[in-house]
Amino acid sequence: MRVREATAEDCEALGRGMKVVVDEGRWLATEPGASVEELSERYREGIAADDHLVFVLEEGGDVVGSLGMHPTATPGVLAIGMWILPRWRGRGGGRMLVEAALAARPAHVHKIELEAFPDNEPAIALYEAMGFEREGLRRRHLPRRDGSLRDCLMMARLFE
Repeated sequence: MRVREATAEDCEALGRGMKVVVDEGRWLATEPGASVEELSERYREGIAADDHLVFVLEEGGDVVGSLGMHPTATPGVLAIGMWILPRWRGRGGGRMLVEAALAARPAHVHKIELEAFPDNEPAIALYEAMGFEREGLRRRHLPRRDGSLRDCLMMARLFE
């Protein structure tokens, strides 16, 4: 596996891969039902934006995961989001993506944050191993189409 920056040519493959994970209905804030076209367009917008970074995890030329890093409303704080196709989880690709994001952190950024569902123990363990700390729990924070509300664990890594 290898990690590289995404290009506009990756958008369709990124949209297809993310749809697989979205349709699992468990790991991402985006709910099942999003189209490949909609997800691909999100990637086009992110890759075109000067203040976003998008990384691709590849295996044998195929996109098997991605990590996006973008600014938040707070100066000096970036947020990340990541997905990996089911077959490729637990093989070190998540670590590779997070390492790439940390290495690409602009000097003015003092914090990288993320949200994870509290039952996503593998992701939380990875983030903690990479120096992220739990900052709090947003209880009943994310509304779902079925009327339920999901908790979100806030995590962040601080830099001097």
